[in-house]
Amino acid sequence: MGKKVLIVGGVAGGASAAARLRRLDESAEIIMFERGEYVSFANCGLPYYVGEVIAERKKLLVQTPENFKARFNIDVRVNSEVTRIFPDKKQVEVREKDGRTYIETYDYLILSPGASPVRPPIPGIEAENIFTVRTIPDVDRIKDFIEKAKPKRAVVVGGGFIGLEMAENLHARGIKTTIVEMLDQVLAPLDFEMAAIVHGHIRAAGVDLVLKDGVKAFINENNLTKEVELQSGRRIPADLVVLAIGVKPEVKLAKEAGLEIGERGGIRVNEKLQTSDPYIFAIGDAIEVKDFVTGQYTLIPLAGPANKQGRIVADIIAGRDAKYEGTQGTAIVKIFDCVAASTGANEKTLKRLGIPHAVSFTHPGSHAGYYPGSTAMSIKLIFDPETGKVLGAQIVGKEGVDKRIDVIASAIRRGDTVFDLQELELAYAPPFSSAKDPVNMAGYVAGNIITGDMPVIQWHEIENLDRQNTVILDVRTKAEYELGHIEGSVNIPVDELRTRLSEIPRDKEIVVYCQVGLRAYIATRILMQNGYKVKNLSGGWKTYKAAMDEKKKINDPEKESTMEHENHTSDSKDKTDIMVNGNIVKIDARGLQCPGPIVQVFQTMKTLKEGTVIEVAATDPGFLNDIRSWCETTGNELLKTEKRADAYIAYIRKGAKSEVIDNSFSSCCAPELPARSADEKTMVVFSGDLDKAIAAFIIANGAASTGKPVTMFFTFWGLNILRKDQYVPVKKGLLERMFGMMMPRGSKNLPLSKMNMLGIGPRMIRMVMRKKNISSLEELIEQARRLGVRMVACNMSMDVMGIKREELIDGVEIGGVATFLNSAEKSNMTLFI
Repeated sequence: MGKKVLIVGGVAGGASAAARLRRLDESAEIIMFERGEYVSFANCGLPYYVGEVIAERKKLLVQTPENFKARFNIDVRVNSEVTRIFPDKKQVEVREKDGRTYIETYDYLILSPGASPVRPPIPGIEAENIFTVRTIPDVDRIKDFIEKAKPKRAVVVGGGFIGLEMAENLHARGIKTTIVEMLDQVLAPLDFEMAAIVHGHIRAAGVDLVLKDGVKAFINENNLTKEVELQSGRRIPADLVVLAIGVKPEVKLAKEAGLEIGERGGIRVNEKLQTSDPYIFAIGDAIEVKDFVTGQYTLIPLAGPANKQGRIVADIIAGRDAKYEGTQGTAIVKIFDCVAASTGANEKTLKRLGIPHAVSFTHPGSHAGYYPGSTAMSIKLIFDPETGKVLGAQIVGKEGVDKRIDVIASAIRRGDTVFDLQELELAYAPPFSSAKDPVNMAGYVAGNIITGDMPVIQWHEIENLDRQNTVILDVRTKAEYELGHIEGSVNIPVDELRTRLSEIPRDKEIVVYCQVGLRAYIATRILMQNGYKVKNLSGGWKTYKAAMDEKKKINDPEKESTMEHENHTSDSKDKTDIMVNGNIVKIDARGLQCPGPIVQVFQTMKTLKEGTVIEVAATDPGFLNDIRSWCETTGNELLKTEKRADAYIAYIRKGAKSEVIDNSFSSCCAPELPARSADEKTMVVFSGDLDKAIAAFIIANGAASTGKPVTMFFTFWGLNILRKDQYVPVKKGLLERMFGMMMPRGSKNLPLSKMNMLGIGPRMIRMVMRKKNISSLEELIEQARRLGVRMVACNMSMDVMGIKREELIDGVEIGGVATFLNSAEKSNMTLFI
């Protein structure tokens, strides 16, 4: 006679234990009790069934009692609740749906009761249109209510995984949805600055987000909630409410049996998942587990760990040596067009426990940037500052988040360091990754922090700096700086840094930043090797801005509420208001990369009368921020922005152009450096490489699109960019003809600075640019002409290179050093390319 094993609860842990035990022991008698109707279902798929992403209800059913009996010879008893345990007798009491009770004996008992949704004692919480999401009957009730009542507005209480998934799926059903979260962020496993990125995606999708505010009461009529009253006094209309506040372990049965309950409220188990009674095991959401990273007891209600625990218990009962090493909380969630994932410990937990740690931020692409479709992701890596051991990671992005978090989760499980991440050999091809995978890059950056090659400062430390003894140095381009920067920062582009070191005081600490951290790292190395005390802002402007913008929204909720109202007003009302003062001119800039959309706006604006409104559609993710900064710079009025399914939309009213004041070197907190009040932009184009020429004209056109005078001074090899493509019969000497034969004739024949590959490289780059709808060099040159960019060919260089005026394209001036110096005198930006 084999062992008799009773299992209380199915779904993930219990069903997994039953199936594994049968595979190991054909003689065991296995009985599984489930108080509900469904023994094994995909509870993680429930929100998607509400949103009709999963159309068929039967797909949620993983196993039925009949299937368990047929395949595994397991006796599954649904609608049967285990009400009492008698450990001394090895018995349980079972109550069936009709009220009949009976006693069942066991050799081993496995408890997998799960957890129940939290329903706090809030006034009005018993209304008929307030729901939880835990079981199939729960979502049946929600779907039935939506079909019959046709709710227009929903409030989701709680910003955890289930809350966000429900908000997305209710929104997909056309229901105006508001998320209410008592904390200052959604997704508690993430740290604030990473959650801030998610907040932006939620709002951009048209879902209202209320943070740091809890529910005070549900205002009901006829037992239906009509409004949700918050602690702040704000009232939100609601036709449907979903409670996603969290879950609590189901421990009543274990507690009444005298089993040990831990400090966090879960059933306490050892590494073999035994309770305080060695013949009773517990698994799943009901137990306290050891945190794999911190070693502390915690509650982590996830399906993956529950399945693994069920398998381990089955192994032990079958006589195999097995133990559970702990849970690291690896999790992932999709929120509209964004994916957020985490593994290991977050920074909040490590701070609370006093565990030493260091942090790095990186913002790599999901795959090679030159291959179409690459999207940015943000990676936060947390590690031991001495050994480099990886303690945790968080990733927010779109494509490729899942595989990167899985790689790092594997590294944590093995006890790897950031230096091990550097050495991982991960699959690479342009559609899937980069030669240095984002995981490798995170390891490199963290390694530089540990070795001291790149001292860092975090975003939240900036506001506490002693500004009298600190210089904040922005090493991005001038155009990037003007689109937004840290208040009081000084702008010196990284490529000018070596020639302008004299402008930076040596008796102050230098905090360097760029867009994401890479250029600032280069600047850090330059400055450190020149004797400066330097720190690099980890994650750069991108991390800093996302976090600081979110703090401002939370600290000024009334303003945020007004902004949300303005951003999400109905299209018909907005367009009516806008058209009062003029007709709408539409610009389709979809598919164009930065600065393409801004350039189109600028060119169109020049042809319009003051007061005219334009509607711009763009697919560049940075467009909405860029257009806001552009309007502030040029004195035009940004009326409204919105995100549609296929594009970002901005409405702009043409206004009188205001004077732009360059304040990059003026601040009460900034060091006293030479004042620059000129408004022109000057570029010296020395290189004749295709990639550098493209970069030069992109920067020039971006500056010109803000109304700034731009002069491009072409010298030596840069003159080849201006040559005509066709042969021009002009009189030349022998050396001049030899030079002309060796040099590329015109922009279409320029080589790449790297990977020219006997001329194949330029063709590949041009092909990729066409696929991504990026303007070619020839189109950029023509665009520069239309924008009024002044192109000057150096007369002396023309003589040396044997290039004649007749060989140059139309619209090019001939000038010398005096022409360049005159332009540079008026300029607040001079680039050498």
